[in-house]
Amino acid sequence: MTHTAKPADPARTRPHPRRWAGLAVLSASLLIVVMDMTVLNVALPALSADLRPDAVSLLWIVDVYSLVVAGLLVTAAALGDRWGRRRVLLAGFATFGLASLAVPAAATPGAVIAVRAVLGVGGAMIMPATLSMIRHLFTDPRERATALGIWATMAGLGSALGPILGGVLLEHFSWRSAFLVNVPIMAAALVLGRWLLPESRNRRPAASGGAAGAGSWDLPGTLLSIVGMVALVYAIKHFGRDGPADPGALAAAALAAAALGWFAVRCLRRPDPMLDVRLLRRPAFCAGLVAALSASIAVSAAMLLLAQWMQLVRGYPPLETGVRLLPSAIATAVLSPLAPALAARIGARTVLAGGLAVTGLGFLVLPAAPEPLGYGTVAAALTLVGAGLGSLAVASAVIMAGAPPERSGSAAAMEETTYELGGALGVAVLGSVAAAVYRAGLPPERLADAGLTGSAAATARESLGGALEVFASFGEAGARLAERAREAFTSSLEWAGVAGGALLLLGAALAWLLTPRDLDLADGHEH
Repeated sequence: MTHTAKPADPARTRPHPRRWAGLAVLSASLLIVVMDMTVLNVALPALSADLRPDAVSLLWIVDVYSLVVAGLLVTAAALGDRWGRRRVLLAGFATFGLASLAVPAAATPGAVIAVRAVLGVGGAMIMPATLSMIRHLFTDPRERATALGIWATMAGLGSALGPILGGVLLEHFSWRSAFLVNVPIMAAALVLGRWLLPESRNRRPAASGGAAGAGSWDLPGTLLSIVGMVALVYAIKHFGRDGPADPGALAAAALAAAALGWFAVRCLRRPDPMLDVRLLRRPAFCAGLVAALSASIAVSAAMLLLAQWMQLVRGYPPLETGVRLLPSAIATAVLSPLAPALAARIGARTVLAGGLAVTGLGFLVLPAAPEPLGYGTVAAALTLVGAGLGSLAVASAVIMAGAPPERSGSAAAMEETTYELGGALGVAVLGSVAAAVYRAGLPPERLADAGLTGSAAATARESLGGALEVFASFGEAGARLAERAREAFTSSLEWAGVAGGALLLLGAALAWLLTPRDLDLADGHEH
């Protein structure tokens, strides 16, 4: 096949001289933002003991960050496309750092909720900007694929290092230290980012003329995207926690469907859409999103369950738990930078689908292992999962290859939104599967035989932590029930492994079918 020669693109023939130093700034900032999502899991017990939040406040402390991030990702990416990606990124650094600096003054649950919300604003500005700026820093497709591999490695490491950092800090300082550590890093990122990172924006905000007006800001679309995404994440979380008949979750789901449907229609009709939903017509782009969604659903639920299993079943302290979760992060860190080169040798489709399949097999190791489940089996499963997740470096490259440079903000927003939704769906759906298996292992009649009824029995069947607390006051019978509860929780972890493994194998099949056979990441775009 012959191709028509194209004029040389000066931006492409002259790579940015400080692109690798700029990548270090982008990767470090992403690492901190991702770590901040997981560090709260370790800090939450100490925070609860200090501030004594009620159940509703505790729920909002946990959820408000992801709700704000999900709601603002599209808006933040659109702002970067139009007004400058570096400008939005630096504003995100400043917002994240100032919110972290305000933590010592947060003396009430309401103040902590407010700080977490502002952290979410900063995180939403940082996350898509790091990805879209890589698209513009690295004009050579092969270098870009390597840079995206490093970016994916930082995202994976952040999830693993958050609990470890939190454990180390909490052994020596208060829970506030887990947030204050962000301040000097964000200050350094602000200074270095201003020096090292070039400004970039979409210089063609409108494809052609139209009623909406070229380059005009779509305020109704902004409000629709925020309301729709917040409502969607809220609905997913509460369906998982309160069941499919919960009135609040049903109302939020209806609101999300209406708002996001209207938002999609506006984006299709406008010549200058906030989010280019037409990218979903590109098979390679969809393949990358499928990979991101299936992996984030499975991994978010598995890591939460494994952290509880290690602490409540195996009795490991928080810091040791974080260290024992490291095999996944180490495998990801080793293989993510190698994934683009492997894709160049055997094809992006093979690496993307094969990586998801390996991750799925890692999940299936949990139920396939001989009883009782031990840490050796879990470490082997984590290593396989981490090795497979190295393919997500290729997923990011496939997504960027499926989007024109001027729409890199939309592509980045869609990828980050997919990860956010996947995290919420994982905890809601796979978490519900695990909860159902756990409750089935502690039937009410068995608890009643030991004298547990009413609220005490309900607490025991709600969570393993609650069960161990209730059973502690029931002597020898309580000790037997505690052992039964640990066995039920282990079974729930294994069944979550079955569900997660099946989902990942399905995702691998879809990625294989959607990714073009001849997709070449070195080409930089989808044919």
